[in-house]
Order: sequence, then structure tokens, then C-alpha cells
Amino acid sequence: MGSYDITGPAADVNLMGYANAEQIAAGIHFRLKARAFIVAEPGGKRVVFVNLDACMASQLVTIKVLERLKARYGDLYNENNVAISGIHTHAGPGGYLQYVVYIVTSLGFVRQSFDVIVDGIEQSIVEAHNNLRPGKIYVNKGDLLDAGVNRSPSAYLNNPAEERSKYPYNVDKEMTLVKFVDDELGPVGSFNWFATHGTSMSNTNSLISGDNKGAAARFMEDWAEENVIPNQAAHVSSANPRRVSALISEQNDISDDLILLASSYKASGGTQIPGSSIIRRIRSTQQNKAKFVSAFCQSNCGDVSPNVLGAFCNDTGLPCDFNHSTCNGKNELCYGRGPGYPDEFESTRIIGNRQFLKAVDLFNSASEEIQGRVDYRHAYLDFSQLEVNVTTSTGGQQVVKTCPAAMGFAFAAGTTDGPGAFDFKQGDTKGNAFWRLVRDVIRPPGPEQVKCQAPKPILLDTGEMKVPYDWAPAILPIQIIRIGQLVILCVPGEFTTMAGRRLRDAAKNVLTNSGQFDNNIHVVLAGLTNTYSQYITTFEEYEMQRYEGASTLYGPHTLSAYIQEFQRLAAAMVSNKEVPTNLQPPDLLNRQIELLPGVIVDHTPPGVNFGDVSSDVPANSTFRKGSIVSATFYSANPRNDLLTDGTFALVEKLDSSNGWVPAYDDDDWSLRFKWSRPAKLSPRSFATLEWTIPEDAPSGVYRLRHFGASKPLIGPINYFTGTSSAFVVR
Repeated sequence: MGSYDITGPAADVNLMGYANAEQIAAGIHFRLKARAFIVAEPGGKRVVFVNLDACMASQLVTIKVLERLKARYGDLYNENNVAISGIHTHAGPGGYLQYVVYIVTSLGFVRQSFDVIVDGIEQSIVEAHNNLRPGKIYVNKGDLLDAGVNRSPSAYLNNPAEERSKYPYNVDKEMTLVKFVDDELGPVGSFNWFATHGTSMSNTNSLISGDNKGAAARFMEDWAEENVIPNQAAHVSSANPRRVSALISEQNDISDDLILLASSYKASGGTQIPGSSIIRRIRSTQQNKAKFVSAFCQSNCGDVSPNVLGAFCNDTGLPCDFNHSTCNGKNELCYGRGPGYPDEFESTRIIGNRQFLKAVDLFNSASEEIQGRVDYRHAYLDFSQLEVNVTTSTGGQQVVKTCPAAMGFAFAAGTTDGPGAFDFKQGDTKGNAFWRLVRDVIRPPGPEQVKCQAPKPILLDTGEMKVPYDWAPAILPIQIIRIGQLVILCVPGEFTTMAGRRLRDAAKNVLTNSGQFDNNIHVVLAGLTNTYSQYITTFEEYEMQRYEGASTLYGPHTLSAYIQEFQRLAAAMVSNKEVPTNLQPPDLLNRQIELLPGVIVDHTPPGVNFGDVSSDVPANSTFRKGSIVSATFYSANPRNDLLTDGTFALVEKLDSSNGWVPAYDDDDWSLRFKWSRPAKLSPRSFATLEWTIPEDAPSGVYRLRHFGASKPLIGPINYFTGTSSAFVVR
């Protein structure tokens, strides 16, 4: 197992997912991670699966990671046995994909976003490689009923009634979990797959966040540090009160002396420090401890929303129109509501917590051991012109083709998780004259493409747009990973519920008919893996042209193409045959255009240092658990240094024997780092640290500390720190 920080730039960069150009990063809710596992047969094959706290995988990221792995390990890890998957958070920095349509809102390519993800994936794999030890794997699965609803039920209802009757729900409720147990150390991690969108955080949020799946991973790794790791090793760092509150004495009597002691610690004022003095994240300080790695991976989430209360009109409070998700004919007012509505942070916590609790249940009760061999197959396919055999309505066979990529009018309507703008709406099979004129100025689709994509009215003919370089992918990877009776179907997009079911069933039939598997085969679908190509609906859902159908790039037979080609991969795997492929996706790194300006200079007002307090905690203050404490510091642009594996924000506790010790950092749910400017292009900026005191925080004396890096007009960046006045928590 391995994991590493991939948080990215916490200022100025567009957040990836909602395609909202105004949604710009301005701080950190909690940090993002790459988490990896490697499973190897002694002397045999091995596979790598990486789960990213990112919106999706990127072809360019995958290419560069594989290049680094080749330089480091030769042919040990390659495109065939490495899978890189995204959790689909819509609150991570964008600009790391290579096709134009996915980086328009981030002002093109953002090298900083790209580099930190590539570095983090490499480091997580290196750590996992170095941690390879004998062990066992267990698999378990169970239903989680209240973490997802279908956001396009009218499209789902267009699937055949006979098919729908096989399933009790219109979304997949099953979570599949694998538990990794080291022969000597005991449990060291778990990965699970469950389908729900990473859209608990809305399209107005500006804090970097792993959304509900990133939160679930945080909760489970913290749970493991208190409930799993201590059983393996008793040596726990005494400098970490956050994990086990008994490590630092609990001061239940908040005496006048303690309040007096707190009042003697005033705000420190900003001071310059060497970059090496930036504190490493608290989770990274315990080098002598085993690290538990828990990943909550994405599956066929295409039509699954975590906003489980349903979609309502903001103006009237009434449910949105069922077929089009509109309010009085307009999409802008129709929003899905999470279980913590109207608090999106609370919705994120609740949906994350529900996944975490189900994962713990499956983890604790896992008893089926994975046995059998490790294997894999991979192929690149040109989805712009694949020939597909499909069954006709009379039962015969006919050959159809996929199409060059194109997006329909309903794509611009967005979803109930994040509505679009203007007068677009879901379920639009006609389009309108004005936007057709606009489209035709950019690039009119030819008659063959219009016929191929029907009934989708084409808004953007992305597959045939090549200026300044490719707008959409054509060559996509598909991949099967086998670990004993667990089979992972790695797909480069977002399958809807029914599309995922059809693909899993088709692959499972090939595998079980081979005689190599009995009925306890576990087939999971890993969405958003290795590259990104938007959505995949069923043929029937495509006809409805809701958002997911309009975003199914390669036409109505896209799913049939996937099913055909995955059956081919599965057949090759069980017959032990190779899959020849002569295609390679393009590497467009040298053609990327970066329009986001760099940081020019950081300033403070005259007589003020970076790190000085602008707004302190109240003097002589005492806070109860559950309260919010905040302080604001004169700061600098977080893009100057991402402080990877470090922190911009810290809560410190006064300990009689150790002085001030770190207790919470910007990777904790309870502490938020918010960055702001007084004006849009101002060289001045502020950092606000906002700590919601956890119920299990030890009572005592605390203070807030900010770290940052400032850029002068000329010369190297300078690192700084500053603290608030102390306060008492009772």
C-alpha cells in the first residue's frame, strides 16, 4: 500500500468538474491524496491500482507516470498492469488534462496541477512497491442504501421494463471492498468501489476538497489509526494528540490559572523561516508507524447523485420538472439537495460518513479470501470509428459504427448537481436556432456526423475540432485486472447505472463460461480510469438526451462498443492469449497552451510582515467543543509553494512537557484554510484559519499557526509563519 499528497494549487486555478469558470480555488477544505495498492504473485504477474482524489484520470498524466515508472523499474510496470482512477470530486484543481474541452475553463493547461498529480502518483506507487510483503486479501460486499439517488430517472425508465424488473433500485447500492492483511503487521488497508457522484460540494464552493469519497477515506484512515494500527504496534508518537486524546493529559478543570496562562501567549507576529521548517502534515510525522491506506473508489456513477433529498426549484421550493429538470422551463434554478441541506459541508460529511460506516462494517466482517492468479489485459481502441455488431429488433445481426466525439445541446444544461446557464435544458432532442448559428461559426457538423449521432442534436462537434489541438479523445484505453476471483473492469468514463450493469454482466458471462471461475466471481467497474471521455449511457437512455446521453461522445452505440471489446479482452484473458494493439493515444504535452498568469509579486501594507495577524482570536477567550475559532493572517499566494506533504494551517496545543505541539492541520476535517484578496488583482492577500473544535479534542490551551511562502518581485520565494493569541478549550 502507498499514498501521497496531490493537493495542487489552492488559489487562482479553476476547480475541475462543473465547468464553471467562476469557481476558482481559494483555500483547502482538506488535502487530496493518491492512494495505491500493488498485488504481486511471488515470481509471477503483478498489478497496480491507483485511486486519485481528483475529478478523473487524465491520458497525459497516465502517459507521464508510465514513463517515470519505466525509467525507475524497467518493464515491471506498464500500461497493461497499471490502472489510475479518479474519485470524481468536483472540488480539485483543474488544468491537468490534455484535450481542449476539459481545460477551457481553467484557462488552458496548468502545469502546477499536472506536476503535483504525476509526482504524487509516482510516489504512492514507489511507496507501495517498497512495502510489498507477504499477505492475504479478503473481499466482501453489501448494500448501502442512502448514499445515492438517480438524477435522470426519466432516462432510466426508458430502459426495457423487463430489464428494470431484475433490479430493486434505479441505482446500484452495492459496495465491494477488498481488505489487505500483512502476514506480520495485520490489516494495512482497504479499497472499495461504490457508485455516487462527487458533487456533495456545490459549484459555488471554492475550497479544495475530496468531497464525500475523500472525506470517507479520511474518516476510515483516522478510524484505523485508533482501532487497527494500535493493535499492531504500541509505539505511537506522543506529539500527536489528535489520534488518541489520552496522549496529552485532559484538563477538565479549566482554572483561572489556565486562562491566565493562555492570555500570556500573544500573537507572535510574522517571522521568516527556512523552507525546511514548514511542518510536515501530522499524518506524515509518524514514520515509525505502519500507515493504513483506505481508498473509496468510483464506479458507474454516471446518473447517481449524492444529493439524496431530491431536486427542487430554488425559487418555489417545488420539485423540478421530471423530464427536463427545469423550473418554469429554465434549468438554472433546479438544484439537488444533499442530506445536510442547505449546508454543503454537512452534506459532504454525511454522505462520506455513510460510505465510511459501510466500509468499516464490510472490513470487519470480511472472511472470503481472494485466491487464484493475478492477470490483466489492456487495449487501445479508436472509438471514433469502431465497428460494432448489434442485435436488431428482429433478432438478426447488423454492423454499426461509433462516431467521432460530439456533445449535444443538453450537455450545456448541466445536471441537478450543477445546472448550466442560458436557455439549455435536459432532454432536448431538437436544439435551437440561435445556438445552432453559434455552433456553425465554430464548426458545423457534417451530414454524416449528424446522422451518426442522431437523435443527439450536436452542440459541439468536438471529435472533429483540432485547433489548436484535439478537443476530445478518440483513442481510449480499456483494461481488465484480475486478482483471483476479483475482476476490475477499468473504463475511461462515467457509465450510468444500467450501462454499468450491462457491461459487468457481459464480462462476467465470458469469464464464468470459461470454467475458470465459479459463481463467487466479483466483478467491479472502476470508472474514470486511465483517461477521460465523459459519459456512457444505454442506447435507450441515449434516445432521451438528458445530460448523460448528450455527453455520451461516440454516439448511440458507445455502450455496445464497450461491451463487445471488453468481451474480447475477457476472452483473451481466460484463453491466455495476448491482445495485439497498434494504436497509441497522442502525447500533447508540448502543444499545451497555458493562459493562467503566474504569481508576479506578494505585498503587505507598510510596517506589516507576512504572517502577522490581521484579525486575532478574542483576547482571554474560552471556547467550548463544537465552537468555531478563527484568525486571519497577512499572507501570500499559495501557488508560490504548494507545501506538498506540509500544511498552510495548524492548530497547536500547549503541553507541559513538549511546549507547543501540532494537533490538527489543513488535512483535517475540522480545520479549514481560506485564502482571499482584498481586490481581484491585488498583490495583497489574507489567510483565514477556521477551526471547528471537535468533540473529542482534549481540553487545554491552543493557538492557530499559519505557514506560507511569499514571492518578491526579484529573487527567491521566502517562507514565513505566524501564530494567533492563545485561547482555552474547555
